[in-house]
Amino acid sequence: MKVFSNTETFNYSWEEVSTANWRKYCPWNEKSTHVVAVDTISRSVDPDTGILRTERLITCKQTAPEWIKKILGCGGIDENQVLETSYVDPATRTVTMVSANLTWSNLINVQETVVYRPLNEHQTQFTQDAKITALCGGWQRIKNSIEDNMVVKFRENAKLGKEGFESVLAMSRRVFAEEQQKEKMGLIREQAGNIRIVDGAVGMAV
Repeated sequence: MKVFSNTETFNYSWEEVSTANWRKYCPWNEKSTHVVAVDTISRSVDPDTGILRTERLITCKQTAPEWIKKILGCGGIDENQVLETSYVDPATRTVTMVSANLTWSNLINVQETVVYRPLNEHQTQFTQDAKITALCGGWQRIKNSIEDNMVVKFRENAKLGKEGFESVLAMSRRVFAEEQQKEKMGLIREQAGNIRIVDGAVGMAV
């Protein structure tokens, strides 16, 4: 078994990060073109704790090297699927996402846990831990090579993932600010209209 761990800091509040997390794979993220589809399987809120639990099926383009496909006997598979279960806890202000591979699960097991928690009111910490275990038969050397390759892939994806999510966070903040400005301008116009109506009514009364 090999382990990959990563910690990052986003200069956005936990509220911004936890909200934008649902849009992580949207068109704003140019680094996630490998994600083919994200399907929500179930969603529920625990009435006692207020924790939001969501299950999603994430389908991605296959990126494994050809030599690994040949060893695993999965050369014809072009996509892989991951089951993600997330928990949003408003009381502790944490988002926890646990994911496991469904494709090749009898040959390789990948368990990943991601947690978002606030560092302060303006920063959010991201922690990622992945455990990779090759289950295929054969020499231990081959298993080690497969696991090592997966760790390298996780390291590469971690860099792209941070860049992509940063773009989603920036766009989300920009769009939210624009919507706030529109609401503010609409309120100002409404108040100005009310003042004109009141002035007109007073003038007629006089």
